[in-house]
Amino acid sequence: MTDKDITETTSVWEAISDTPGEAYNRQLRADLMTAIRAQIDRFGWSQAVAADNLGVTQPRISDLHRGKLSKFSLDALVNLGSKVGVHLDVHIDTDHTLTGH
Repeated sequence: MTDKDITETTSVWEAISDTPGEAYNRQLRADLMTAIRAQIDRFGWSQAVAADNLGVTQPRISDLHRGKLSKFSLDALVNLGSKVGVHLDVHIDTDHTLTGH
């Protein structure tokens, strides 16, 4: 392996994603999953109780606890989060360095 074979990235999500948008989406989903799991733990809910309270199956909660990111869309996590008091704050920033062609 040479220095030319090594690509420096700022996050693991950037390293495993094809585009910056995909990396950002994965990062947001991972952050939401972590926050939702923390709330479930804070409430002291078992997976069965969490599933019942959130209106999903116990295997779905198991996927959440195991960090199975690919099984959850950002939309699904926003909806689950809202049920446990986890809210996503959206900040829209425009990159003025890009030009449309």
